[in-house]
Amino acid sequence: MSKNFLDWSGAYPKGVSPSAGQARLGAFVEKLSMDLSGPEGGRLPFINLPHWPALKRELAALAPKLKRFKHMLVLGIGGSALGARALQKAFAPGQDQPGHDGPWLWIADNVDVPTLTAYFTKLPPGETVVVAISKSGGTIETTSQYFLACQWLQGALGEKWKEHLVMVTGAEGFFRKEADAHGFTTLPVPTYMGGRYSVLSAVGLVPALFLGIDCEALVEGALAVTNPLFETILSTRILAAHPAWQLATWNWSLIDSGFNQLIFFSYVPQLSTFGAWFGQLWAESLGKDGKGSMPLPAVGVTDQHSLQQMFLDGPRDKGCLFLTCQDMPEGQAFPADIPAEFGYLRGKMMGELLAAEALGSRMAMTQAGVPLVEVGLGACTEREAGRLIALMELTTLFTGWLLSIDPLDQPAVELGKRLAKAKLGAEGLAKEKQDLAAFLASDRQTTEF
Repeated sequence: MSKNFLDWSGAYPKGVSPSAGQARLGAFVEKLSMDLSGPEGGRLPFINLPHWPALKRELAALAPKLKRFKHMLVLGIGGSALGARALQKAFAPGQDQPGHDGPWLWIADNVDVPTLTAYFTKLPPGETVVVAISKSGGTIETTSQYFLACQWLQGALGEKWKEHLVMVTGAEGFFRKEADAHGFTTLPVPTYMGGRYSVLSAVGLVPALFLGIDCEALVEGALAVTNPLFETILSTRILAAHPAWQLATWNWSLIDSGFNQLIFFSYVPQLSTFGAWFGQLWAESLGKDGKGSMPLPAVGVTDQHSLQQMFLDGPRDKGCLFLTCQDMPEGQAFPADIPAEFGYLRGKMMGELLAAEALGSRMAMTQAGVPLVEVGLGACTEREAGRLIALMELTTLFTGWLLSIDPLDQPAVELGKRLAKAKLGAEGLAKEKQDLAAFLASDRQTTEF
């Protein structure tokens, strides 16, 4: 199998230094070592995955139960959904193709009344397991779906309804209380693991297990990338040589030079949904204190025909992570009797068209001055996906540190949640209710269309 690689050939435009951040290596070595120490993997359990040995046993025990069901309905939003969807589309794509005969994974990740109604009216409750995912159980979107799911299961199944509900949650909070009260099957979310970093916990691996995805290969791939940071005594030399640190210093240098958008351009159709997962990881981790860069997920070849005009001829404010894979399916051969103007396709395979498009797009962006790093995968397997996940998570973490922000919190997101709860009449939230009343009473400036 070919090896993974990062190609830096077009990474640094004139005037942007590749050495940015090197002076702070020593401080970050100390910080990383400290944050990885302590129970449950310290503050960074997505790096050393200390929960995996126990989770592996729990997944093995859960597997026979999941095999009884044809459908899984995941209730979750943000990090509780995006990773599972990325894995589903990558390694269990049959649900989007003709002739699929199960299993079926459905993800309720929005306040979408028609779709949720369709789930509760069209899915067979006796053949469906509901997986409610929230670390605290305080995520109003997921908790509200949970109330309706309980009502649906109880009405259809009577006393057996509890056998059809699994919770992935933390050690405390409303979901933990519900699990204890009803005796639901539960799997844990590690204490310090935030949602956007949680795909390789039960959050992403329970749906993956249901779909028959190789969870162990995902984890082993991730640990192959992160192990150098904790399996030996960490040094500045080890950190400086790590590809995630090199990507982070590249991003830090670009942001410092005014490149405030980062394209995640996937020319691996199988991994196209990873762009949405990366978008949350990057935006929610780094968009703080007026800093960061805006993630722009894009899919090749599709977005050559929609977004690339802006990438090539718009403002010079974008860098690009350009995802490719060396081992892609060849597909069908083009027939010999095609029209003469397309004769260059004769004798070639459909897969060669994708490779040519990827090369053309990468060259065009480089020639247009877009700082670009090619992220090349040797194969599109669960193991390599695990490596990609770990690389992006570490890159995000280190970029946040270089920007002098905390890449593990998301303080601004909470305001909208509090205002929504105030509108619905939740207790407390006096200031939010006052602000809401003033906002609703203010004059509106509208134009009909």
